[in-house]
Amino acid sequence: MSDARSTRVRSPRTETDDAATTEHAATADRAATADRAASAERPAAADRTPAAEEKSEAGDAEETGDRETCPECGGRTRVDGAERVCADCGLVVEADRIDHGPEWRSFDDDDTNPKRTGAPLTRSRHDRGLSTEIGRSTKVKGRKRRRLARMRTQHNRAQISTKRDRNKVYAYTEIRRLTGVMGLPDSVRDAACALFDSAQEESLLRGRSLEGFAAACVYVACRTADVARTVGEVCAEAKATEAEHRAAFDAMNRELGLPIAPSGPAEYLPRFASDLGCDPAVERRAGELAERAVEEGIANGRNPVGVAAACLYTAARELDAECTQQAAADVADVTPVTVRRTYVDLTEE
Repeated sequence: MSDARSTRVRSPRTETDDAATTEHAATADRAATADRAASAERPAAADRTPAAEEKSEAGDAEETGDRETCPECGGRTRVDGAERVCADCGLVVEADRIDHGPEWRSFDDDDTNPKRTGAPLTRSRHDRGLSTEIGRSTKVKGRKRRRLARMRTQHNRAQISTKRDRNKVYAYTEIRRLTGVMGLPDSVRDAACALFDSAQEESLLRGRSLEGFAAACVYVACRTADVARTVGEVCAEAKATEAEHRAAFDAMNRELGLPIAPSGPAEYLPRFASDLGCDPAVERRAGELAERAVEEGIANGRNPVGVAAACLYTAARELDAECTQQAAADVADVTPVTVRRTYVDLTEE
């Protein structure tokens, strides 16, 4: 009697369904195991959270206390500009602090904070620095390069549409050049540009030189900012003559009422003393002599530059320092006779 063989054959579709059922069951088992592990760890994490937060707060408080305490004397520190200084001993604890504010330029964060683009506004530009320019590229050739050149020309013409803007552009360029050559700060440059705007609004430019107004605005800005510069020094670097400068200055002083007073010899003492290499004691004594010259009327009707040079020469003679009349006169751009006359008046009993 032969064994009967099973004639049942499993189809490929049945095998696929069985494999899918087995894989689904294994996935469900793994998910259940992960949920049980997460639920078991959740109470422990909840227990650790307050302690971790307390530890983090303690670390932050300790770091803040270290910053607010001087490492040398243990005194309290205060923030002064970009530095943290000890109020007791004067030690600079932190310098060049990091500015966490937005930058002026950003290319990857424009969608979230569009304010972080562009340069800051400035008074030294006729359009406050808001205009754009079509740049140049060496990769562009042929017809496209010529088209960009025509577009650049039309763009420049559109920026300066009136004669008023053209005069402002020319004067601002001259003011920036003057302040750069003379080594003046940006505050003086901005003040000079604002003063030129006031003069243009009052229609003072008609019939007068733009170079003269640029030089006069720089000179007035120096006077108001207590930066000692003479008319000769400004006109030596400017394109205007002293007559053009005087005409512009008189017009602004008459129509605008400039808030400047006659300059005194004490304004020029620090710069002249630095050029002569005088000691601090000589400079202090020269300051006392300058005050005396103003109080007694010795400086009346005289060039304050020459009086300042004479005060430095007199102080050097009293303290046995090396300084000649010729050296003092050369620094002040005056003659030795001017220095000698004031010296004689200062030494008279």
